Amino acid sequence: MKRIIFFLIVSFCIAGGVFAGGRSESSASLSYPYSIVTTTGMIGDVARAVVGRRADVHSLMGEDIDPHLYRPTRSDVARMQQADMIFYNGLMLEGRMGDTLVQLARTRPVYAVTERVDQNVLLDDDEYEEAFDPHLWMDVRLWMNVVDVITDAVSEFDPAHADEYRARADEYLVELERLDEYVRGIVATIPDGKRVLITAHDAFGYFGAAYGLEVLGVQGISTESEAGIQDINNLVQFVVENRIGAVFAETTVPDRALGAVIEGARARGREVVIGGELFSDAMGPGGTYEGTYIGMIDHNATTIVRALGGTAPESGMNGKLSR
Repeated sequence: MKRIIFFLIVSFCIAGGVFAGGRSESSASLSYPYSIVTTTGMIGDVARAVVGRRADVHSLMGEDIDPHLYRPTRSDVARMQQADMIFYNGLMLEGRMGDTLVQLARTRPVYAVTERVDQNVLLDDDEYEEAFDPHLWMDVRLWMNVVDVITDAVSEFDPAHADEYRARADEYLVELERLDEYVRGIVATIPDGKRVLITAHDAFGYFGAAYGLEVLGVQGISTESEAGIQDINNLVQFVVENRIGAVFAETTVPDRALGAVIEGARARGREVVIGGELFSDAMGPGGTYEGTYIGMIDHNATTIVRALGGTAPESGMNGKLSR
């Protein structure tokens, strides 16, 4: 219930302009680089691609951080209070940061990067009434909406460099188009009957819907809810009946429940391996290719396809994946 109420409050604030308002600056009075804070690394990576050196971008949640369970520290709050702009995912991904975001939006521009996505294309959150699956970054084409939201926001904040931001955004969108085409192409090579993606939690719904995979998670969309014995038994039965050969761990989710599925299947005569570790709610280590949004999706798609019997280059789309 609390989750539903907060969703409605945030929706009202956005509709009323609270989350896009606050402090305004003229380009003439700006000092560069100005400060942008994002909640997740995926949002931060888009922001960096758009602003270049005009702003310093800091992401609160780094590698291995689960945004569903994340609570901002005092230093995080202080950093946000000093920021010129704040971008967060929305759709209840950062539910535990709700009060903080509402308060900050009174004094500075705070944007939900998913605010323009048509609700008709959003997937429902089966755990919470009137809530949506927040993992939009798993569908590259949907995530392209975020580029435009950030571009328009920084262009409004710093209009003197709006053309520069738009040019960078257009270049980045071309890269995302190429990424989307790569994922579609390699997923299409997975043999019929093997296009089933089982992960530690249900973060890949948009990936499956966009690229043609059936997706099942041991846990639900939010990692706040733990898998019960019956959930695990049902998944074991599915794995055995459908002769699933590989399941996938995630960097931000403990694999105890996934291990229980593997052991349960083995007890019933079905050997299942972990096909790889995927980046679900956070990107890879900073400074690596997998620590970028493009590298994250390239890694996930390439790992999934190769483990499920499809054809994909070992080093990925750009030949940069770690082996």
